[in-house]
Amino acid sequence: FWQTISGEHGLDSNGVYNGTSELQLERMSVYFNEASGNKYVPRAVLVDLEPGTMDAVRAGPFGQLFRPDNFVFGQSGAGNNWAK
Repeated sequence: FWQTISGEHGLDSNGVYNGTSELQLERMSVYFNEASGNKYVPRAVLVDLEPGTMDAVRAGPFGQLFRPDNFVFGQSGAGNNWAK
């Protein structure tokens, strides 16, 4: 999702605008906030019960796009136990 949205708005994987059209900047604030250094960061909070999935997102191609303080996770997951 974020890779597609970033591409549509002319952002690279670090959130830096490299676009060629003013149209790409329109409605940028729907999905992104402008940070310092002309960098854009997603308006998102990523939540999970275990840190492993968050580490996978950070290590992925768009991991540097997100603010580190927008990752919320516990220290131990549910261990695939979803009892009611």
